[in-house]
Amino acid sequence: MTKIDTSRPETVLPTPSHTVGPFYGHALPFPGGGEVAPAGHPDTIALHGYVYDGNGDPVPDALVELWGPDPDGEVPRVDGSMRRDPATGGFLGRNGVEFTGFGRIATDANGHWSARTLRPGARGRGAPHLSVCVFARGLLVHLFTRIYLPDDQAALAADPLLSRLDEERRGTLVAGDRGNGTYRFDIRLQGEGETVFLEFR
Repeated sequence: MTKIDTSRPETVLPTPSHTVGPFYGHALPFPGGGEVAPAGHPDTIALHGYVYDGNGDPVPDALVELWGPDPDGEVPRVDGSMRRDPATGGFLGRNGVEFTGFGRIATDANGHWSARTLRPGARGRGAPHLSVCVFARGLLVHLFTRIYLPDDQAALAADPLLSRLDEERRGTLVAGDRGNGTYRFDIRLQGEGETVFLEFR
């Protein structure tokens, strides 16, 4: 969008930039958004972490979306991440049986997020990973990244994306193993230790 200076018709001025939002926090989060794994599933893993800004401060109003394949590496094709009551329009929650592979989690006042999903299986030549999209204040365009699990070092070394990064940058995409199927993955939007973000063309 441009502004035209009517006093000088030949001059076209850019629209001033501004930060919008985060209005998504009022409509996009839904109860149970991080409970992606069906209840009691044996391949369930727990993920958690923090979203930090360029100063290293937690971002209390970010939104983290996760997409992942099932343990066999298959991308789910079922609906149901957010079911609504057809009569009232109210939220019904997940059905607790099917795995949609999709989660949406708002960070809390401390910038913390958490999710329960199924351990992703490998697809093609890539190491098992979850795709991530981050919305946050100050971002006019959301960011894409990945979460790799540290369990298979040979697969990580052979991954086409990870193998193109130096060791320090590669580490920003690999979750830390906290034991008992729990992993920590912090997202740093800028500054020291900035998470590697991807651009899709």
